[in-house]
Amino acid sequence: MEELAFIELDHGTGAKLSQDLIDMITSTLEDVHLGKMEDSAILPMNASQIAMTTDSFVVAPPFFGNGDIGKIAVAGTVNDLAVMGAKPLYLTLAMIIEEGFPIRDLKRIVSSVREAAREAKVKIVAGDTKVVAKGEADKIFLNTAGVGIFEREPLSTSKVSAGDKMILSSNIGDHSIHLLSIREGLGYESRVLSDCAPLNNHIDKLLSSKLGESVMSIRDVTRGGLAEVMHEFSQKTGRVIACNEDALPIRLETEMAADMLGVNPIHLANEGCLCMFVKPDMADEVVAFLREFEHFKNACVIGEVTKTTGTGVLMSKKDGMTYELEQLIGAELPRLC
Repeated sequence: MEELAFIELDHGTGAKLSQDLIDMITSTLEDVHLGKMEDSAILPMNASQIAMTTDSFVVAPPFFGNGDIGKIAVAGTVNDLAVMGAKPLYLTLAMIIEEGFPIRDLKRIVSSVREAAREAKVKIVAGDTKVVAKGEADKIFLNTAGVGIFEREPLSTSKVSAGDKMILSSNIGDHSIHLLSIREGLGYESRVLSDCAPLNNHIDKLLSSKLGESVMSIRDVTRGGLAEVMHEFSQKTGRVIACNEDALPIRLETEMAADMLGVNPIHLANEGCLCMFVKPDMADEVVAFLREFEHFKNACVIGEVTKTTGTGVLMSKKDGMTYELEQLIGAELPRLC
């Protein structure tokens, strides 16, 4: 029988074509797949507390210059666990695939899942596939759930207090500008790559070092961008956040493209950027530690939690001008991820 080149509705019936699809996925995952192909995975965990998260990924386009929806699915999930101080162990992988999606593209995505899982040192333990008719989905959607264990005290917004410094690990806006450049033909996609990456190993090295106790809370700067992270921390701490706009690490090409589109990089999505709240006397040492990693070479202090009670984000510039950064009601741009 000739091998099929595209996903058909019968791949979702539970019959032989479904089994063929599952066999292709599990064989492509290779050693990162631990599933026993039963109704549930049975997993060992020696921990008094676990962290669990789930996310859905609807990246458009599903392939881009230095990654794809598969890489983002793994990176986004393990990063959400790691910023809580947890050690990611297990992921599930569910797919909603549109009829007509090329099987070679599906295999490419699963291969990216495998490589990202290897980098993050996590295992895929369960999964699911659903096939929908053409027009009922945008090519392919992924859903993941992640489980991690705590080998240290969990990080929390509640630990952040007045005076804590705010550190940004890397450039902002690159992921959004890379995808938008591909969509809109802006010509920046070869110069501005996505920052998509699993960061759990980097975070673990920091938290396991002597500097770990100075880190109060970490956020993965994804949808809503840095602006939404700052507003979230202001609302949860009940204090105004002060940010130095001139300190923000923004690539020149990213700034140029954002200006063309009429958007602010501070609102753009990222997929490999962290915002940390750190005790003030250790902030410079944490920045120096982060800069030892290539991915975090542009880490810097960008602001602090003020003593002023209330909510809001104040942006300052070198010329002394200060303005309040408003929280967006919706999105400046169509969805990217």
